[in-house]
Amino acid sequence: MEYQEILQNARTCMGPYCKACPVCNGQACKNTIPGPGAKGSGTGFARNYQKWQELRVNLDTIGENRPADTSFDFFGHRLALPVMAAPVGAMQLHYGDKYDDLTYNRLLLAACAKAGIVAFTGDGVDPAVMEGATQAIRTQQGCGVPTVKPWDRETLMQKLDLALTADPMAIAMDIDAAGLPFLRNRMPPAGSKTVAELREVAEHARKPFILKGIMTVRGAEKAVEAGASAIVVSNHGGRVLDQCPATAEVLPAIADAVGDRVMVLVDGGIRTGLDVFKALALGADGVLIGRPFVTMVYGGGEEGVAAYVRKLTDELSDTMAMCGAHSLKEIDREMLWQG
Repeated sequence: MEYQEILQNARTCMGPYCKACPVCNGQACKNTIPGPGAKGSGTGFARNYQKWQELRVNLDTIGENRPADTSFDFFGHRLALPVMAAPVGAMQLHYGDKYDDLTYNRLLLAACAKAGIVAFTGDGVDPAVMEGATQAIRTQQGCGVPTVKPWDRETLMQKLDLALTADPMAIAMDIDAAGLPFLRNRMPPAGSKTVAELREVAEHARKPFILKGIMTVRGAEKAVEAGASAIVVSNHGGRVLDQCPATAEVLPAIADAVGDRVMVLVDGGIRTGLDVFKALALGADGVLIGRPFVTMVYGGGEEGVAAYVRKLTDELSDTMAMCGAHSLKEIDREMLWQG
């Protein structure tokens, strides 16, 4: 199936909140929670997307003519692209009845592994979600990143121990999930963590520990202090705090501050290989993409994921070639128009 056909298929089985729009830009779903939208005014999601569109790249084809290498080293694992599928949860609540969390994670992990990239799995109040994700990662020989929410200490340690049985590539926590409206007053409790508490988690993980939900230089410094091996510059798709800056707006300062000490990843509104290029030019090592992978799974299953990864690869390779970059390391801010 082609990309547009997969989008059309997705529109028949997603909803009522997600519209599987031709461009996933946060306009149609805006402030729908439940649903894929953003918190409050709903502008956080749209701003993430828009700020990538405002960046321009510099055309430069005077140089050596050789293929662009899009491969990415993820903690010793060679990926085909600097792209990972972001953790997404509560599938039936937000996206439609076709897939529950367990089925979605299992399908996404397998499809991403087959396509040469890696998926992060979501977490949930129901223990079966992490149990299913762990089993699915184990089935893929550890090709996956389980993501835990900032639960109370006892629940966190139990989930970490479970996740480690799959021997995953890394373990992540979306610390910004402390602000998710639908997790408030739920059991087990979730909330903010101190540097000391996060350091305990990082040490217990015994794997590269990725802290997702960093939006300031100060927050990035605290993540480094806590022992994170990587951070994800993320505002949770605009879903946890209204009127938050876009990730593209804060990424350069964060990358400049800690990029020589930890891997810097970014998400939020990234949709194309051209967007991936822009993120790397601003200082990111790699990106996470969430909602579009959901659409591809609902519309085409494994075939949908494969089609989207091909699209991203073609777009990133083409942009690199036209901007004079032959490897990811050669992408820098001089390749962005500064006018």
